Amino acid sequence: MKTIQFDDITDAVRNLCISSNTILPKDTGVFLQNAIASEKSPLGKSILEKCLENARIAGDKSIGICQDTGVAVFFVEMGTNLRIEGNTGLITDAINEGVRRGYNDGYLRKSILADPLFDRKNTGDNTPAIIHITLTDGDNLKITIAPKGGGAENMSALSMLPPSAGEDGVFRFITDSVIKAGGNPCPPIVIGVGIGGNFERCAYLAKKALILPLDHHHPDHRYAALEERILTKVNQSGIGPQGLGGTVTALAIHILDEPCHLASLPVAVNINCHVHRHESITL
Repeated sequence: MKTIQFDDITDAVRNLCISSNTILPKDTGVFLQNAIASEKSPLGKSILEKCLENARIAGDKSIGICQDTGVAVFFVEMGTNLRIEGNTGLITDAINEGVRRGYNDGYLRKSILADPLFDRKNTGDNTPAIIHITLTDGDNLKITIAPKGGGAENMSALSMLPPSAGEDGVFRFITDSVIKAGGNPCPPIVIGVGIGGNFERCAYLAKKALILPLDHHHPDHRYAALEERILTKVNQSGIGPQGLGGTVTALAIHILDEPCHLASLPVAVNINCHVHRHESITL
């Protein structure tokens, strides 16, 4: 049984909060640079260049790449041979304390409201985080943060399609949802799609799909072909960088799928902005 200290988790999360909000992921930088080369619109090229320049300044000055530093979303893989020691010993408490410190120390905007409907009062520290925990073999602890801004998150969509919708129905729902979003999620975007599971599970899959490497392709050639078909359609929409026209509306699309009930065909779409923030650490 391996032991990890509560404070070590808190410190790691604190650092992840700051770095993920101030440093552009390397693969995102590569894809944006490639997008400049392929973008046909002069205005689109200029916008993409400014996106990269903005990211460079943020990294150099350790300030937020975007003013909306988002909901702190975590995907945690926790080994069953692992024990947390110190303080309360609960990993959720360690992560939330790390978020408090990270968003305070990094001068990151606090966007979380304690009550969603009536009081809408800010919690003041960007907690509680949204934490997804998966148990794994071994004694490692992998923590991935994916800060999610409101503009892109508000463009999410979910549909419980009839099984008769088939591939064409899934294709239409995804592309219609993305094209309807237009410039709201700050393109060029990354599209996460969940297919299968049930109502809540397909939404989780769509969010988790966004932390896959940008060059990832579905291992099933049929889903990989659907990814390519969707990406082509979205990039033919003319929305372009920041919604101002062009040929690069999306950088990538990733599909995650799971078994589902025979009467259902759940599909969810989750969109990331061009910053595509996420970062992982293994303790």
